[in-house]
Amino acid sequence: MNTNEVCAPDHKIFSSQEIARHKDHVKKLQMRIVKAVQQGKHNKVKVLQWLLTHSYSAKILAVHKVTTNRGKNTPGVDGTVWKSEAQKIEAVNTLKRSGYRAKPLRRIYIPKKNGKKRPLGIPTMQDRAQQALYLMALDPVAESLLDNGVYGFRRKRSTADAIEAIFNATAANADCAEWILEGDIKACFDQINHEWLLKNIPTDKRMLEQWLKAGTIFDGKHSVTEEGTPQGGVISPCIAVLALNGLGRELEQTVKPRRYEKGIGDVNTKLHTVFYADDFVITGRSRELLEGEVLPEVERFMSERGLELSEEKTLITHIGTGFDFLGQNIRKYNRKVLIKPSKKNVKSFLEEIRRVIRKHPMIKQESLIGMLNPKIRGWTNYHRHVVSKETFSYVDYQIYKSLWKWCRRRHNKKGKWWISQKYFHSREGRNWIFGAETENKGWVELLRASDTKIIRHKKIQKEANPYAEEWQSYFEEREGERMFEGMSGRKKLTGMWKNQKGKCTLCGEEVVKETGWKTHRNTENRTDIVHPLCHRKLHPELRTTSPVLIPQY
Repeated sequence: MNTNEVCAPDHKIFSSQEIARHKDHVKKLQMRIVKAVQQGKHNKVKVLQWLLTHSYSAKILAVHKVTTNRGKNTPGVDGTVWKSEAQKIEAVNTLKRSGYRAKPLRRIYIPKKNGKKRPLGIPTMQDRAQQALYLMALDPVAESLLDNGVYGFRRKRSTADAIEAIFNATAANADCAEWILEGDIKACFDQINHEWLLKNIPTDKRMLEQWLKAGTIFDGKHSVTEEGTPQGGVISPCIAVLALNGLGRELEQTVKPRRYEKGIGDVNTKLHTVFYADDFVITGRSRELLEGEVLPEVERFMSERGLELSEEKTLITHIGTGFDFLGQNIRKYNRKVLIKPSKKNVKSFLEEIRRVIRKHPMIKQESLIGMLNPKIRGWTNYHRHVVSKETFSYVDYQIYKSLWKWCRRRHNKKGKWWISQKYFHSREGRNWIFGAETENKGWVELLRASDTKIIRHKKIQKEANPYAEEWQSYFEEREGERMFEGMSGRKKLTGMWKNQKGKCTLCGEEVVKETGWKTHRNTENRTDIVHPLCHRKLHPELRTTSPVLIPQY
């Protein structure tokens, strides 16, 4: 039966209920792919990938993804975007491998922090949908093959996991690593060798070659792409991560984790590799080990893929001096490792806040608050897992100084007392609150960075695979714990608790502060709040963790 000729149902095929149903179908196929990879059945993996890329549900999800993400209104070289239901349905029916030919990318340049410009290639909607379709078949294989120390562009993994991995490698007293190799790859995404990618990436070679060799169009001129992965493509991050995968394993084979050294005895080399996208850190026992054995092996590994390290930015640093990674500074103070927001990151954030304030000298106070709050909330949430309380207080003071200048500039003929009474208020025992009373939203006030609670991040288990059946209960429990950390997550949990009338959906008893709670995804793919003991009976394979306590309403 031709899956492309299946008639769509009368109701909207892109409704939330239908999308959830299609996700279930695709997820089952992805689980089968992971199982085949684990069993070493490579031919079966290819068959299952073919089934997934030709399934109606996967095509629905591919079109849904490219028409709901941030780039949904950005056209490629053909100037086409899919907005109407009819256009989306037609797009689903045209997602075919036979006769497909990728169109050139629309080249644009976006500014970087250092003043330079980063090239970005925008595929057409058709090409984006095809890449999203084949990504669904490639990602389960990638998750099964990637090293445990790779965190960038992976589902359920974050920068906080990468930082925590470095902390674990450097914080122990007995076996901690004291020397750090900070790696920087020159134009990583632009120089990856096409031949290596076509030989080693486990996906449809014909489709992959179409995307790699599509070329670019800038100012009406067509350019051929001989190397690199297109930045801006849906599948490009996964391809790049797979290209950089394997360094940790190779180092373990060439530079043994434990070895015998004459005159010393058994030595732990303390090698740990942490990758996030094209940034990586390698820890080691000594500078000589990293400089004489590890660095040459890294250079050889990169050269095989057509890449090279930047001599200026690739550094070997002692943990006592500290180094910056992913916007945070990692340094050992008196035998204790502390991770703080980096000075460069704090400076960049404050410059952005000041730029917004200067740019809007005559805007309403509540409108300025509406612009600043998302930036403050996003930045503090990123750094709330590390030693940030002192930095948050410093940021609050710097923002206050900028706001005070903004107020004085608006009323240069008024005194300080008048300005403070107009813009800064006292509420609930707190003074100097930058806020205003509005007609629609009521009272609004500027967020204080120092109000953000410091929550220690719980690192993901390194072997966890979001597509493997045996890890589903682990991610289900982890999702519930992480939801409680964010304001939006807590609101969602409160709504779920109220909809259940405060009762566990498994046993019918009340869920209160004393009992704690866990989240459970039921057979209807809906998330419920249940008792920890009830959840443990359903998932006995989960190791014992303390229940999450919630306030009683």
